[in-house]
Amino acid sequence: MSKVFKRTKILATIGPVSGNGSKQMIEDMIMAGVNGCRMNFSHGDNESREQQMQWIREAAEKKGRSVAIIQDLQGPKIRLGELKDNYYEVKAGGTIFIDYAVKEHQGDNVLPCQYNLAPKVKVGEPILLFDGKVTTRVKDIPSETAIELEVLNDGYLRSFKGLNLPETDFGGDIIPPKDLADIAWGATRDFDYIAFSFVQTAEDIRKAREILKENNHPGKLIAKIETKKAVESDENLQEIVNEVDGVMIARGDMATEAGAEIVPVVQRTLVRMCREQGKLCIVATQTMGSMVENPLPSRAEVSDVANAVIQGADVVMLSDETAMGKYPLETVREMKKVILYTQNHVEVASLGQAPNSNDQNYDAIAEAAARLAERLEADVIVCQTASGATARAVAAQRPNLPIISVTKDERVANQLALMYANSAFVREYSVNQGIDLARELKESGYLHLREDRDKLKVVWVSGDLNEGGTNTIKLRYV
Repeated sequence: MSKVFKRTKILATIGPVSGNGSKQMIEDMIMAGVNGCRMNFSHGDNESREQQMQWIREAAEKKGRSVAIIQDLQGPKIRLGELKDNYYEVKAGGTIFIDYAVKEHQGDNVLPCQYNLAPKVKVGEPILLFDGKVTTRVKDIPSETAIELEVLNDGYLRSFKGLNLPETDFGGDIIPPKDLADIAWGATRDFDYIAFSFVQTAEDIRKAREILKENNHPGKLIAKIETKKAVESDENLQEIVNEVDGVMIARGDMATEAGAEIVPVVQRTLVRMCREQGKLCIVATQTMGSMVENPLPSRAEVSDVANAVIQGADVVMLSDETAMGKYPLETVREMKKVILYTQNHVEVASLGQAPNSNDQNYDAIAEAAARLAERLEADVIVCQTASGATARAVAAQRPNLPIISVTKDERVANQLALMYANSAFVREYSVNQGIDLARELKESGYLHLREDRDKLKVVWVSGDLNEGGTNTIKLRYV
C-alpha cells in the first residue's frame, strides 16, 4: 500500500485569507494536499468566487489532479441586522424585540432581523443568539413581523450574528430567496456539489432536488446535518441519507441547536449510514479550530481528526482555519500528517456488514475487487468508470490501498476527488488507458512498489460499454 497516499480527503473553505487576491495560496493548499474547495455562500460575492474557481481549476491542472468545488448555500441562517455601534448589551430577566420590519437600529431594545420569525415561532420556544452566547425564550408575538423575547442570561450582541431556533419547525422552508438566486447563479458555473443548510427532513431534500432539476444545476446534492429536527431519531437521519448523494456533519450549529453531547454519537451514526450506501460523508467544523490562531493543533484536535479517519469518513473539512486563519497552509499540512499516520497504523473500523447501494451488481463486483486486492496484496485498484458508480462502490469497501479512477467525464473526476481513497483522472475508456495511467503514476512516484517486487500489481475493475454496469475484474502487472 502507499504510505503517502491519503485515503481520507481534505476539504478546505476558501475565504479572505485563502481566496481574496491570493491565487498562490489556493495553489499552495492544493499542492499541500487539499482535494476539494468549499465556497461558503453566507459570505463573499460572486465576482470573487468566479475568480477563485478559475484559480482552483488552474492549480488542479498544474498538479495533474482532479479537485472538487462545493457550493455551500446559506440556507435559512437567520441573522440580526446591523446594530447601532455594532453592540447591544442584554441582561438576564430583560426583554428584547426582534422585528423584521425594522431596518435601522436606534439603540433601543427593538432589534432588526433579516428573516420574519413571527409566522414561524411559538410562545415558549427557545431562541439562541450569537452562536448560543445569549439564550432567550419567546414571550409574545405582538405583530406580524415582531416577536418579544425574555433574556435568560447576561451578555451582548453584535451586528449580523446568527440565531438558532432548535425547537422551531420551519415547515420545509429551507430554501430562502437568497438560496434560489445562488442556485440559479451556480447552475451556470463549474460546481461539482451543492450543499443545503439546515435540512430537517427527507422532504426538504426532495424539494431541493426539484429546484436543482428546474435550474439544471450540475452538482450532486449534499445535506448539511445540523438541526435538532434532523437528529431527533436515527429513522429521520436514515431517510435523509437515503435521498442525498452525501452529507456534511455540521457539528457547530448541531451542538448549538441539539446539545454538544450528542455530536460524537450522531457523527458515528452518519458515517456508518453513508458507508453502508457508498455515499459521501464529510466531517466538518473546528477539526483544527485552534490553528486559526496557533501554528500547531491541540492534542484534542489531532484525536478528533484521527477518530474521523478510523471511523471511515470520506472527508475532513477545514472552515475558519483556511478561510480566515493565520496559518492556512500549515493547517493543511498538519491535517495531512494526522491522516497519513492514522491510516498507516490503525485499520478503519469494521462496518459489520457489506455496503449496500441497492445495486447488487455494483456491490458484489466491488466487494470482490476489494477482497481480491487485499488477498493478493495488490498495490492499487484501477476503476474504469463512466458515472463514478464503480469507483464509489469500491470506495465503500474501504480498501487499505489507493483507488485510481479513470473516466471520460471531467465532472465525474472532480466529484470522485472527495471519495475515500480515490484519485480520479480524465482518460479515454479502455483497459490500456487505465493500465498506462498506473504505469505513469508508478514512474512519477505517485504509486509505490512493495519492497519485495519489481512490478506494480494492479486489480482492474470495469464494465462493458455495450452491456452497461460493472462486470469485469482483471489482475495485471505493470
